[in-house]
Amino acid sequence: MKKTIITLLATIVLSGCVKKNEYLNNDTKSATVVPAATLFSYAEKQLADVLATSAYNVNIFRLTAQQWTQTTAISESDYDLKLRNVPDGFWNAIYINVLRNLYEANKLTLADASLSTAQKNNQLAQINILEVYAYSVLVNTFGNIPYTQAIDYTNTTPKYDDASQVYDSLLSRLDDALLKLNTSANGFNTADLLFNGVNEISSWKKFGNTIKLKLGITLADAEPAKAKIAVEAAAPNALQSNADNVSFKYLTTTPNTNPLWVDQVQGHLIDYVAGATLVDLLNSLNDPRRPAYYTAIDTNANPAPNDILVYKGGVIGKVNTYNKYSTFSNTIAAPDLPSVLADYSEVEFDLAEAVERGFTVNGTAQQHYNNAITASISYWGGSSNDINTYLLNPKVAYTAAGGSYKLKIGSQKYIALYNRGYEAWTEIRRLGLVLPLPPNQTSYLNRFTYPITEQNVNQANYSQAATAIGGDNIATKLFWDKN
Repeated sequence: MKKTIITLLATIVLSGCVKKNEYLNNDTKSATVVPAATLFSYAEKQLADVLATSAYNVNIFRLTAQQWTQTTAISESDYDLKLRNVPDGFWNAIYINVLRNLYEANKLTLADASLSTAQKNNQLAQINILEVYAYSVLVNTFGNIPYTQAIDYTNTTPKYDDASQVYDSLLSRLDDALLKLNTSANGFNTADLLFNGVNEISSWKKFGNTIKLKLGITLADAEPAKAKIAVEAAAPNALQSNADNVSFKYLTTTPNTNPLWVDQVQGHLIDYVAGATLVDLLNSLNDPRRPAYYTAIDTNANPAPNDILVYKGGVIGKVNTYNKYSTFSNTIAAPDLPSVLADYSEVEFDLAEAVERGFTVNGTAQQHYNNAITASISYWGGSSNDINTYLLNPKVAYTAAGGSYKLKIGSQKYIALYNRGYEAWTEIRRLGLVLPLPPNQTSYLNRFTYPITEQNVNQANYSQAATAIGGDNIATKLFWDKN
């Protein structure tokens, strides 16, 4: 009895203390309400980060595009996606870090009574355009994906939507967003980390049209009529010069540095060397971008001061000794290297291809091809002399270089998309470029397999999607890949 009374008294005393000092449990530094602008900024950074990082378990596209290869841990260069659950990492980075935050930003913007109609429409359009970009990355990586039910987190078993139908929806959403953009009003202003409020809405119009152009040209082999409509509408309104390039600007100080720098430089890793596939192509063309892309090395057994330095790439899918091959340059290793989401060079390559396909766009294929190469070399610090000399190279000149228009445009676009591994990988598949296979593979990596978590948690919908696309394996081609 005595014990009971003492225990009860202690409880009363403690309860009184807790009630009296309840304010001590309040976190005064963490936000309880997050503005839409903050969520939008965060989603922009997360999208830039996932495309820039070189983390094994998230982004291996520099390896799939054979811009880089590995030294000792060669699984990803050999298209082994399961060892580090790469599909899970990439899937979650887009769905959770990007799309979920954009979804919440959209809800808060719709409910914000303080916004004018014009500014609200601009913000909703900006969110929509970024969502389209993110979904296009997912569908181009996996094929059929959760889309109409994707962000309802009360539904742990979302259905998978047909990839072609997702494309139709993305193009429709872009059209809607582009119509809403009004240059007489602000959008997210300086919370928009891509443009920082400078020519904000006109820049988003160019960005949106560039995405539309990209989606349209990607459809060109599978659905040429749809592709023609999209490309012809977007072409006059896409990026017009390197000054229009869309990129996320990192800083030189942590924690706002480029993730690649964090992975490779700050982490003191020696995981990657240049890939022989791209380096050999650059060497064969005497390409002036080599110093901006890679380091030059001395390959002599006994190096001497007057030795000629060369660019040398490691063998794809095999063990490579780090100090015997070129690696990424100081330019690429800079902490503030921007993460590029869209650039003028790729626009001009798309227009060159559009002309060859008979779409109605201004200019000739050769003009657009030359403009694209000029923009790329200029972006990477090349001189006018570098550009002129390169364009006169018989292996480069549009009228002299051998092969189909897909090969000519595709080869140069592949070069120009260095360090943008996802985009380079997409163009390799779409234009039918032939890359050497790693020793243990009989097929190129045409898609990522679905995440293990989807196979375990969403098994019925996963199985249906795998059957619909022709099998959940790396050899399965996406609906737009007809090469």
